[in-house]
Amino acid sequence: MKEFQLKYGCNPNQKPSRIFMENGSDLPIEILNGKPGYINFLDAFNSWQLVKEIKENTGNVAATSFKHVSPTSAAIGKKLSDRLKKSCFVDDIEGLDDSPLACAYARARGTDRMSSFGDWIALSDECDEVTAKIISREVSDGIIAPGYTAKALEILKAKRKGGYNIVRIDKDYRPDPIERKQVYGVTFEQGRNEFKIDAELLKNIVTKNKTLSAEAVTDLIISLITLKYTQSNSVCFAADGQAIGVGAGQQSRIHCTRLAGTKADLWHLRQSDKVLGLQFAEGVGRPDKNNIIDIYLSDESEDVLGDDVWKKYFAVRPEPFTKEEQRAYLSKITGVSLGSDAFFPFSDNIERAKKSGVSYVAQPGGSVRDDLVIEACDKYDMVMAFTGMRLFHH
Repeated sequence: MKEFQLKYGCNPNQKPSRIFMENGSDLPIEILNGKPGYINFLDAFNSWQLVKEIKENTGNVAATSFKHVSPTSAAIGKKLSDRLKKSCFVDDIEGLDDSPLACAYARARGTDRMSSFGDWIALSDECDEVTAKIISREVSDGIIAPGYTAKALEILKAKRKGGYNIVRIDKDYRPDPIERKQVYGVTFEQGRNEFKIDAELLKNIVTKNKTLSAEAVTDLIISLITLKYTQSNSVCFAADGQAIGVGAGQQSRIHCTRLAGTKADLWHLRQSDKVLGLQFAEGVGRPDKNNIIDIYLSDESEDVLGDDVWKKYFAVRPEPFTKEEQRAYLSKITGVSLGSDAFFPFSDNIERAKKSGVSYVAQPGGSVRDDLVIEACDKYDMVMAFTGMRLFHH
């Protein structure tokens, strides 16, 4: 297939629209079902690069959940604890522990379910039946993977009344080293960002504490590769083999850190006894449960706990999860990793990171205030590596 005609571009008024290879060669994809759109393909090609690189640099299968050209999360195929399974709404999935790929997607989708609603999925390996079963019951726009088992393809083709977008990509495809795009009729050209993100990148540890565990190395690699395909400015918190909070597209670095930190906090709080013990009213579906939990943990908790409304959502009225209780719960969290796509200009980012249990940091370095950032890390006995490489993505 040399080109594929799209219904429209980013918006319905932007016509004509197509994808094609500028050199006249065949596209590196096969559309197995549906009719993906312009933004679908932006998500597809960015997300595929992310999972491909995570697998290459960690040795683990990987999955990501994308929305509007940024990942909501990315994860490797580690088994989920019973607590995390319940938090991610996959505790009823048979065979989950036997499918690393399903574990990876369950983690990625379950991290920030509000943002993942209507996601684009990328898998590093052939989609299996268990992974397809998880995807089949989630609201999603489409998927890209290097292959699909016959049963997985059958399950996925039944989504969205048969219109679910399924793309197979040639896993051996390598793009040209020079890439181009147009803005306002002007052509931009640059070398592709082929920068390799692996353990070697984390050797320059600038803090007093230089003990970087193997688990932290993996989490920092996941964080940095996630940032490589996240709209800048961006910051990513990671733990237990997955991105747990992504702050994307903010003009201010501290706003990136606050946004990502808040999402990471919610990931932890959703695994608390108070949240896992919520008894929902009969007939409340998974998307509604997710929204209710989000409100329950917010400053607007009375919207679901009030005298006049709680029976719509719960079989048993839950006790409020006060901000004081939440802070006490989060204060016990440690071992979280944090990556940044550019240097931290002020130590306030480290102060905010500490509140979300960050113990490990990777950032380019190069700020005139590097000494203050290092000092803040030393105050909290954090380990920080300077990578020397910015990871802007636009």
